[in-house]
Amino acid sequence: MRWRHMDGHSDILIIGAGMAGLSAAAALASTGQSILVLDKGRGPGGRMAARRVEIAGEQASFDHGAQYFTARDPAFREVVAAWETAGVASRWPAAGDDAWVGAPGMNAPIRAMAEALDVRWNVRAERLRRGSAHLHVDAAGQSFTAAAVLVAVPAEQAAVLLADVAPDLAALAGEVQSAPCWAVMAGFAAPLPIIGDTFRSVTGPVSWAARNSAKPGRSGAETWVIHAAPERSRRLLDWPKDEVAQTLLADFFAATGSPPATPIHLDAHRWLYALPQALTGEGARFDPALGLGIAGDYLHSPRVEGAWLSGRALAGKVLQERLASTS
Repeated sequence: MRWRHMDGHSDILIIGAGMAGLSAAAALASTGQSILVLDKGRGPGGRMAARRVEIAGEQASFDHGAQYFTARDPAFREVVAAWETAGVASRWPAAGDDAWVGAPGMNAPIRAMAEALDVRWNVRAERLRRGSAHLHVDAAGQSFTAAAVLVAVPAEQAAVLLADVAPDLAALAGEVQSAPCWAVMAGFAAPLPIIGDTFRSVTGPVSWAARNSAKPGRSGAETWVIHAAPERSRRLLDWPKDEVAQTLLADFFAATGSPPATPIHLDAHRWLYALPQALTGEGARFDPALGLGIAGDYLHSPRVEGAWLSGRALAGKVLQERLASTS
């Protein structure tokens, strides 16, 4: 792979503006690389999404993806401390002594990271092609060119994108199987008589539920996020979301023992690739001959921190190769 900056092109193009992609982008941009990030979403979030809605005339939000994160690696702890100082992350003791959430929504750290980078939202990468000297990404009716392309999307999507240009990387990503998760967002006119702001179960149809309105920086009506267990999500995988929402709400009341209450807001979202079986020990993979790399929590650990560490590891591999090629 030859490293040279081309006017109108990027040194490195990253597909996916989630935690892994932005972690890699931030590390690479800090060394002077020309970085472009593409993401199919309408805005920051990915699996750290926050959805804003109006309930009874008030604004409310739901963290319907990742509910919280922990910080154990020293480098990630430093980043989280900086997020706290910037006001985009807060501790959430209800989920554990080492639990953190984005503030005022889970997507706040992602939004803050993206603001310092060149990120193009609502641009879905559809095809990767190899040119005579560089790589091309066809996306949303446009063609982007870069010396290297890093793919930081869920494993199943990475496998499809890389199948033609990097069969070995595609095969690695293809080994991963992710469990789905249905998430229900429910708002109520009055607080539910449930002691505590979180509910967990390892055996029932509801694996997790949280009083979202009790998280730091939230306001508005009583809101709950309910996550179905993987097996329950598989059974309901292709159901209409309105039926899923009603079914899981009933599961939630049965699991918590709370008397059923009629919600004033009810919606559901299906995460197809919520919980990957991580390929431990990989961290990230970069093929310098192809100029292609992959990152994601599936290569490290299925956590927000795992995604950040994977992205940073991929950036390190890219920079190591760049130094080697210029020495």
